[in-house]
Amino acid sequence: MYAQMPAKPSAIFAQGKRRRMNLLAICANIFMPWLTFSALYGVLSFSFHYQHPTAAWLVWGVGAIGICISGALAYKARKKEKEAMWYNFSTLAILIAVVFAGILGDMNFWYNMQPFYDIENLNTYPNVNPAKEKGQQLMDAGRVYFADGTGIDMSKAMGFKNLDLYCVAPIVVNNDAIASYDFWAVGLNCCSGVASDFRCGEFNNLHARSGLRLMRDDQRPFFRLAVQQAEAAYNIKATHPLFFYWMQDPVAEMNS
Repeated sequence: MYAQMPAKPSAIFAQGKRRRMNLLAICANIFMPWLTFSALYGVLSFSFHYQHPTAAWLVWGVGAIGICISGALAYKARKKEKEAMWYNFSTLAILIAVVFAGILGDMNFWYNMQPFYDIENLNTYPNVNPAKEKGQQLMDAGRVYFADGTGIDMSKAMGFKNLDLYCVAPIVVNNDAIASYDFWAVGLNCCSGVASDFRCGEFNNLHARSGLRLMRDDQRPFFRLAVQQAEAAYNIKATHPLFFYWMQDPVAEMNS
């Protein structure tokens, strides 16, 4: 029998080089998609998107270019008859990272972060008396703390049905009649729409005397229609209605 010949140094060197390359490829394919997702998700979710919306999507576009580069490398490797598995995996992983970062980051921004930034940039008004203040005077109100004795007038609640039920009830002082009901507590699917019942926000909290401004532009027209129905049903007037979520602590709600 012949003794096994030792491997040539060049073969050992090539094998070690392949191992190092595979290790590098594995690390790149594990961490690069996560880093890409995290970076793009952060850019599209937070204040950079609010302050520079076009630039935020340009950054996302750079991530999309990375997909093209990875795909081109995979095609080049296949064309040269080299192993393209890692390039294919990298292209797929970065594609998933970029697409989901765009979708989830944009959703997080529109549903959570943009309303927060909008309210944060508006003014805070203390000791507001709905009987004396007018809606036009508080156009830039984000958080409103009403005067003592302020509450919701349940007898004038109304709901407008459009798939969801848009519920409104005027905010008054000591249930006194007002020349113009410009401050309204609102909520979604929290009233019957028939009887004068309003169960939105902290309606049953005796310490609630504050409002957090409604920032959803897509919902505001339907709440306005509910107010118009209340005007017709109760023979009242709402010259410039402003909509608020009724609660005790608007700051805690914003932070949550």
